[in-house]
Amino acid sequence: MKIAKILIVLVVSLSTFSFTTSDGKKLEKKIKKSKVVWKGYKVMGSHQGTIDLQQGSLTFENDKLIGGTFIIDMTTITNSDQEGEYKQRLEGHLKSDDFFGIETFPTATLALKKVKSIGKNSYKVTGDLTIKGITKTIDFDFSLYGSKANATLKVDRAEYNVRYGSNSFFDDLKDKAIYDEFDLVVDLEF
Repeated sequence: MKIAKILIVLVVSLSTFSFTTSDGKKLEKKIKKSKVVWKGYKVMGSHQGTIDLQQGSLTFENDKLIGGTFIIDMTTITNSDQEGEYKQRLEGHLKSDDFFGIETFPTATLALKKVKSIGKNSYKVTGDLTIKGITKTIDFDFSLYGSKANATLKVDRAEYNVRYGSNSFFDDLKDKAIYDEFDLVVDLEF
């Protein structure tokens, strides 16, 4: 349960994309569909859920991706592998100060700083991810196909002072440990 809460923080929120055409005109494209899935892991299993994108933009030059920014709505963290009381408890815990502290930090951000083409429609991206007011550099692959885009990010929660159940901060957790890395899988349609 605890790992799932941490994963939700990593989700990025998008509602629009911004494009710059080769002639310098900037066009706004609204997201028709988006899905951000988080998955956290612990010694005794895993949890997953979703998080909403609040807004975002991608910048293109001569049809090549060159940058972008995204805002993730941390208040929308949900758990999708449990129901009832267990689901509510996990979601509440992920939103608490033990994990993402949404009262103080209701959003997370991702700014694409360096984008390198590694093939047709494929990019290696270096970005600044900010969670709980802490910004760290993260590398990931990003793919574009027509009006769709996707990326998978591995996030180390310990770098953002998300301590609950982490062997990086506490000894002797044994089977109660929650792994520091969690996944964010982002699928967008615009």
